[in-house]
Amino acid sequence: MAIRKPFFVRAEWDEEAQVWVAASEDVPGFSTVAKTIENLIEKLRSMIPALLEANGLVLAQEVPFEVLSRRFQSVPNALYSSRE
Repeated sequence: MAIRKPFFVRAEWDEEAQVWVAASEDVPGFSTVAKTIENLIEKLRSMIPALLEANGLVLAQEVPFEVLSRRFQSVPNALYSSRE
């Protein structure tokens, strides 16, 4: 059984657009957005094999992928405002 390296996808939250933006250097032509991380995963399940096939890559029975997601948040510092 051959060990297959998963395709790597990076997803970052776009606060202004309120969507997850995903891209991958491992999958030629891949870029997409989704409202939730769960919706993004569902899109990846169909998009990744389709794009790989469109780029002429031979697919195994399973196409593994890994998603790294980042979302930055901030909260007001209540202690800071109470010092004034």
